[in-house]
Formats: sequence, structure tokens, C-alpha cells
Amino acid sequence: MPSAIVTASYRGDFERCRLLCDSIDARVAGITRHVILVEAADMALFRPLAGPRREIVCERDLLPFWLKPFPDPLSLGRRRIWLSPKGLPLRGWHVQQLRRIAMAATMPEAVMISCDSDIVFVKPFDAASLQQGGAVAFHRVADAFSALREPALGEHRAWSAKAGALLGIPHGQASDTGYIATLIAWRTDTARQMVARIESVGQRPYMASLAATRCLSECTIYGRFVDEVEGRPDRHAPSQRNLCRIYWSGEAMTEAEIEGFAATMEPDQVAVGIQSFTGTGTGLIRRAAGLA
Repeated sequence: MPSAIVTASYRGDFERCRLLCDSIDARVAGITRHVILVEAADMALFRPLAGPRREIVCERDLLPFWLKPFPDPLSLGRRRIWLSPKGLPLRGWHVQQLRRIAMAATMPEAVMISCDSDIVFVKPFDAASLQQGGAVAFHRVADAFSALREPALGEHRAWSAKAGALLGIPHGQASDTGYIATLIAWRTDTARQMVARIESVGQRPYMASLAATRCLSECTIYGRFVDEVEGRPDRHAPSQRNLCRIYWSGEAMTEAEIEGFAATMEPDQVAVGIQSFTGTGTGLIRRAAGLA
């Protein structure tokens, strides 16, 4: 089944996104294209990244007209907020999730591989490895929250409960199963059925239901739909495999530390993600990844 990589990004991550693109071009096979989803104001900045296998898609082609970005007065305009008549203001990370859901529900490829913009592939990766006899890899970790402490535990359970409510799962109770990863595959036919379910439960367009909340985890919504609503285990191959090793927080890493971090990857991991808010320089990451 045809697969495409989809990345939601923004101008603050541009250099990291460029590095992701270079690593995809050098090391990824088995995809039809790489799609980058950005705000209209960022289109000119990202357009040079387009190429024969890469498209830059404006969020205006995906999101409803009533959801619009504005400078955030609380950050003196350095950040953006998205306003709508449906609910409270949304942050960029909320809207990136909405873009990915909308893309999955409309793209022609059978599989969307969602990939954050601060990831870099450091090993060869064939997207076909995410398919097994017609089933697509489904990231699922039982009891994923058992090791978490507050406030992370409460946040994950709130996301799970909201996913249950959006999908009409009885009582909207939280599940302790984890579905979140930074490099993850979705079936697009399942995504279309998922948004149809949200519309049926909410009795309004799915984007209106999603934009009405800031308690949002698109991976959790998809995961609970697959597990508790869809009822098609033949379409999914559950796996705890995490393709990407993530450096979530801490001090900025040196080049040697990045190389050591990559050297301790699990055998089936193909990428590393060093969160931008750690302050680790993109040039260091590029050199450590062998892409300088």
C-alpha cells in the first residue's frame, strides 16, 4: 500500500525541518512523497524545501475558514494563537494535530507516516517495513502510564478521557494504554472512519468538535478508535516498537553526546529526535548524523 510521510512544522523549527528533509532524502525508501504542513504565513519560508518528492501544504487548504492564526499578545507577538468561535484559543501544537488529522482524512495514500520536524533519520529506513500482509503497524503500549507521575499522568489521562468522549466510548473513561510516538503510522481509511465517528457522536463537523477543546492528543484518539470502536484487527499490527529515540529534556547536547546518544539506539530504531527546546544546535546534530 502506498505510504507518505507527513510533517507538521513552523518557522521556529525550519532548520530542523530542513535537516529532517535531508535525512529522508538520504535514508528513506518506500514512500510516494513527503508532505510538510505549515501556516500560510510560513509558506514562503518553507517553499524552497519542495522538490520532486516533497510538497509544502498550506493549512488553509486543510482547516476550516473560521479557525485563524493571530499574534499572541501574551508573548508580545513572538508566538501565534488560533482563534475560532468554537472554543478557547489554540496553540500551535494543537493546530499541528488538526492539520495531521485533516491530511490523513484526505490524502490518497493508504498509509500516513507522521513524523515530527525535529527528527532526523540516522539509519536506512524502508516504509514498507510498517506493513505486514495488508496490516499496518499500530503503535500500542499496554499500561503505558503506570510509570508516569503528576502532572504528566493527569495530562495523559485527560487526553485519553477526551478521546473517549469524542468517540462516544461509554462514559468517556480514560484508558492506560499508550498510543503516542513521534514517528508513527496511520491507515488513512481508518482515519476517515475516525473523523466520521467524531461527526456522528458530536452531531457537527469533526473539526468543530476538535477545535472546541485544548485537551487534545491525535494519537490517542486514533488509538482508542482502533482499539475500542473500529473492530478490525485484520487491518492493524499492534507493536510496541518505537522507531525513534527521543531526548525530551535536559541541557543542550554536545556533538560527542549526540553521537553517544545515537550509538545507544535500539536495533530497530532508525531515527533520533532531539527536542528543539533543549537548545541543542542544529549544526551539531547535522554533523553527528553524517549529513554536514
